[in-house]
Amino acid sequence: MAGHPTPTQARRIFLAGAAATMALLAGCATAPSGPLPPIALPGGNGPPLPDAPRNVVAVVVPLTGAEAGIGQSIANAAKLALIDSGERSLRLTVYDSEGPGGAAGATQRALAAGSGLILGPLLAADVRAAAPVARRSGVPLIAFSNDEAVAGGGVYIMGFTPDQSIGRAVDYVRGKGGARFGALVPSGLYGQRATAALMAAVKDAGGRVGAIETFDRSATSARAAAGRLNAKGPFDAVLVGDSGRIAGLVAPSVHGGRIVGTELWASDHGLGAIPALRGAIYAAAPDDRFNQLATRYRAQYGRAPFRLASLGYDAVLLAVRSAKGWASGRPFPARTLVDPDGFSGVDGNFRFGRGGVAERLLEVRQVTAAGTVVVAKAETRF
Repeated sequence: MAGHPTPTQARRIFLAGAAATMALLAGCATAPSGPLPPIALPGGNGPPLPDAPRNVVAVVVPLTGAEAGIGQSIANAAKLALIDSGERSLRLTVYDSEGPGGAAGATQRALAAGSGLILGPLLAADVRAAAPVARRSGVPLIAFSNDEAVAGGGVYIMGFTPDQSIGRAVDYVRGKGGARFGALVPSGLYGQRATAALMAAVKDAGGRVGAIETFDRSATSARAAAGRLNAKGPFDAVLVGDSGRIAGLVAPSVHGGRIVGTELWASDHGLGAIPALRGAIYAAAPDDRFNQLATRYRAQYGRAPFRLASLGYDAVLLAVRSAKGWASGRPFPARTLVDPDGFSGVDGNFRFGRGGVAERLLEVRQVTAAGTVVVAKAETRF
């Protein structure tokens, strides 16, 4: 299985729902005001003492089924984060969200084993099933889904959302003088979210949306939608609210305007091989620290991680950061998850708002023949 989720897998996550002492990655400390240098994570203190009291953190991800590759990658990265941190007061246990009783059953087993914090599940539908179980026990749940609708009430969402990606790209276009936007979006929930995100972002940025056309994700339908959109142009920018692969099919049919993608493009490699996408932009989490994690991961596990492995790593670093205030046998101090200054991790700076959704500082990338280049760096503080 490849080291990155396919566009179909990325959409499923939304619809059905990234040497231990080496200077490696930021340790989810309060976000600094300047550049983000790697932080040395202590890891040379050896394993926890057998009789040392430890709080239990559960990782609930798919270890079997269609998303097993992504789930295993997240679980492995979570274990790696605990190794790299050298934290002795925590113990990780991993549960298969595709096992008996699904995600709800896995969460119930984790709670019965004494878990005070749940990391996962991955798919939005699984989060909906697991959340009530965790809430009844008063245990916070940090999910890897990107569906904002499942956040709140003790549920925190770490996934990359289309809202933030589209908003960042719209701001970039407006900063370059673009004012009139069009969009091609797939029918279904993701398309609805992309449409709402574009409308809100353009309004906030002082631009205007000229037209939005939907398609059913077939090449024929997408090209027909592009034809309808062209008739309502011209546009300064056209959002293609789908994967890079679909954008590559439809982009040659778009007449005029810069093509804008979504966070789904971050998992699509070879975008530059499509001439019509060269010059297109999209916003995503910075890759520098993920590349460091990928090197560390390959050394430990002998294979490349999926891009979403970073979510498992950063989630554990959040738990590690809170460990000093988590007395053994006591409830997890959920208040430590909400910090207005944010945290720095593998995917750059982020923070949880009151609604429980991870707000991220994203960079803007432009597609080139050689791949992509960063045309606007991510901010370093909120």
